[in-house]
Amino acid sequence: MIEKSAALSLHIGALPELDAAVQSLLAYAQKRRIMAFCGEIGAGKTTFIQSFCQHLGVKEPVTSPTFSLVNEYGYDPVDGGTPSSVYHMDLYRLKDMEEALDFGIEEYLDSGAYCLIEWPELVESLLPEDTVWINIRIVDDSTRKMLIL
Repeated sequence: MIEKSAALSLHIGALPELDAAVQSLLAYAQKRRIMAFCGEIGAGKTTFIQSFCQHLGVKEPVTSPTFSLVNEYGYDPVDGGTPSSVYHMDLYRLKDMEEALDFGIEEYLDSGAYCLIEWPELVESLLPEDTVWINIRIVDDSTRKMLIL
């Protein structure tokens, strides 16, 4: 992951606090749509992405794409804008860059849609310079620290 100091640091102690964290992330990211989520297994990457998608207006269940690699969710923006998509990727099981290229990661990244990528380290060289990096750390059983770079 690109070494930078955190631009935003959040503590999340309960599930209801996720929505405020999503709003903070969206305010920080502004128009940037590619977000890379780092953190150990069980840190809450998928849980945060579920809240993110719910905040956007995704109506269907958001699940981890561990085996499918990519899940696509449609949503109608709450501001009345054009319907769009969110691509949720889980690259944990990829062995090399070739596998990422084979499933078409570049097309997803170039789509202009939100691309929320768990375990992005393997494809870091493909990600644009303005990618928003989110590192989620376990503080204790019920608290997470989120560093947004």
